[in-house]
Amino acid sequence: MKNNSLLAERALLPDGWHHNVLIEWDDDGCITAVNANSDTQTATHKAALAIPGMTNLHSHAFQRAMSGLTEYRANPTDSFWSWRTLMYDFAQRLTPEALKAVALQLYTEMLKSGYTSACEFHYLHHDVGGKAYANRAQMSLALIEAAQEVGIGLTLLPVMYQYSGFGSKPALPGQARFINSPDWMLALLADLQRQHPQHAGLRYGVAPHSLRAVSPQSLQELLAGLREFDAQAPVHIHIAEQTKEVDDSIAFSGARPVEWLLDNMPVDYRWCLVHATHMTEAETAKLAASGAVAGICPTTEANLGDGIFNGTQYAQAGGGWGIGSDSHVSTDMREELRLYEYGQRLLHRQRNVLVDDANTSVGAYLYKQALAGGACASGRPVAGLCSGQRADILLLDEQHADLHGKRSDAVLDSLIFSQHGKSPIRDVISGGKFVVKSGHHQQEANFATEYRRTLANLLDN
Repeated sequence: MKNNSLLAERALLPDGWHHNVLIEWDDDGCITAVNANSDTQTATHKAALAIPGMTNLHSHAFQRAMSGLTEYRANPTDSFWSWRTLMYDFAQRLTPEALKAVALQLYTEMLKSGYTSACEFHYLHHDVGGKAYANRAQMSLALIEAAQEVGIGLTLLPVMYQYSGFGSKPALPGQARFINSPDWMLALLADLQRQHPQHAGLRYGVAPHSLRAVSPQSLQELLAGLREFDAQAPVHIHIAEQTKEVDDSIAFSGARPVEWLLDNMPVDYRWCLVHATHMTEAETAKLAASGAVAGICPTTEANLGDGIFNGTQYAQAGGGWGIGSDSHVSTDMREELRLYEYGQRLLHRQRNVLVDDANTSVGAYLYKQALAGGACASGRPVAGLCSGQRADILLLDEQHADLHGKRSDAVLDSLIFSQHGKSPIRDVISGGKFVVKSGHHQQEANFATEYRRTLANLLDN
């Protein structure tokens, strides 16, 4: 018997729930075998309930330190755009050391919530005023180091950001730390690959920020260079988050953002379209057919007043999607899933809306879809408990008041739609290592102390 093994009384596998499941993995954290109905008594670890860890497909790590700081009305027409001004101001204060401290806190919170992977949409590249760091990867390295120290899988998506609006409008002063070019982006990827080569726990991709922030030509140049770097690398983009963005796109190109992107770029399974909140029925159907993943961020979309994604039509069209915590007003995986369904219930004034032919259980539909979509968006082998995938496993407390006595998909229904007291996520295995035990990360106290010190400095300044 291998040393790295877990015997679960019940486990969620790709084809459903099974009993007495033996999961084995190698020293690199890759699952080598999964066997149901095992009679072994010599597994290294034992658990009652095991489910796959989830991917958080959209994160702006530094915004974790902003949580709660923008919940006041300074503008009678407060909106995403006025919030963005506050965010730009806050972004000027972040040093690489501060960014790492914030990321350590954030990634610890993610793990405890059930996220075992994060896709970091990273656009804070330069020093204050746009001054270049001696090492162009300085800020990226802060995130990579934080992920490694915490033990969470990472897909780092450096952001290309050039303009303040459609038609190549000059960048605003508050955007100076973001601005770069296709050549700069590709050089950054090469630097990152030299300093921290990709592996199963770390993947690189790119994130053209939005159609308003890049030109069609520069987007083509970035994609051409990316094909040479890694033809399978993920591509993430903000799209159709706000109605103003849609109106501006139509005024500039004669097409809506999702419409233009699908008609002019090679959008496929490598792509993640974050938000895609404002689409026509035709756009919704075409996005679903493209194989791309829609990145749904319900807590942030609600916090910013973005709108509600057309989840019912998208589900009926078989579109892939995943969840992200985006600005991190919440880092609770279950809350994102729950709010996604609740938004559809409020919109349509019905219950149990998001299901498909394979799932009458809303919880099962939400969890399985978000798991598959998040894995695709991450570009990493984190699609579930089967051979070849990462050993990313959540061990649930079967004695928790919300889960006790629940069977089959009722476990997922209760995990998502019941929330009373302490989380039922007891232990978390990421890449084959126990990173959370009994609800606690071994280093969380140290990380929290440094985060508090960092936050106090940010607020003082």
